[in-house]
Amino acid sequence: MTTCKATKYFLFVCCYVFWVASGVMISVGIYAKVAKENDVVDTLTTDPALLLLTVGSLTFFITFLGCFGALRDSVVLLKMFLGILMIILFLQIAAAVLGFLFSDLVLRRTELLMKKAIVLYREDMDLENVIDFVQKKFLCCGVNYYSDWSQNMYFNCSVNNPSLEACGVPFSCCVRLQNETVFNTMCGYKTQGIEESLIKERIYIPGCLNKIVLWGKQNLLLVGGISISLLCLEICMISLAAVQLHQIQEKEKKK
Repeated sequence: MTTCKATKYFLFVCCYVFWVASGVMISVGIYAKVAKENDVVDTLTTDPALLLLTVGSLTFFITFLGCFGALRDSVVLLKMFLGILMIILFLQIAAAVLGFLFSDLVLRRTELLMKKAIVLYREDMDLENVIDFVQKKFLCCGVNYYSDWSQNMYFNCSVNNPSLEACGVPFSCCVRLQNETVFNTMCGYKTQGIEESLIKERIYIPGCLNKIVLWGKQNLLLVGGISISLLCLEICMISLAAVQLHQIQEKEKKK
């Protein structure tokens, strides 16, 4: 009886923590969507707020099944919870294997996704913040090269472009000085089309894709450790749900 209760409440606590966290994710996602108030048609791959809402809603639904299935000893809810978690676990393992086998294809897809994000820069506030964060974090500019910013309508280097930012790059591409107190947000203006040797002290030249891949290789233990920890957590929750389900069914047989 003690083991049965321990399994039940441990599963409930685990699910409850993720249930609350997913509720926060949904709230943040809704706030971000409302705050933007734009007419741009968003897609899951290029809108952080929409991604947050989708992941949050899915997690909220799954952990709801786990929470109330564990608390109410519901065979139906626990079976649904167990089934969905097993499908997700299988898809994650399959994605990891396919990603390893077709790493070049994954890299090309990522490159296309990043270039699409560059095109939508200035159109989506959340996406803009994500791109700026990545460029400042990895000290990079563009996808493969700083000139990738010419694909954006605001930074496009053409004679007919009326934008003040034409032939430039975002401020997040700029090299920051150690003792700099006031940051010049116009530091990336008119940097495209100029000889590389003349601008390398003003902006970062390399693209972000190779920098991110290099960071991943250098921090393989960290990335692998986080991935394995998440998988272990899922396996733990699957095991707890399976054990409680078995205990409920055994109890019903004895009645």
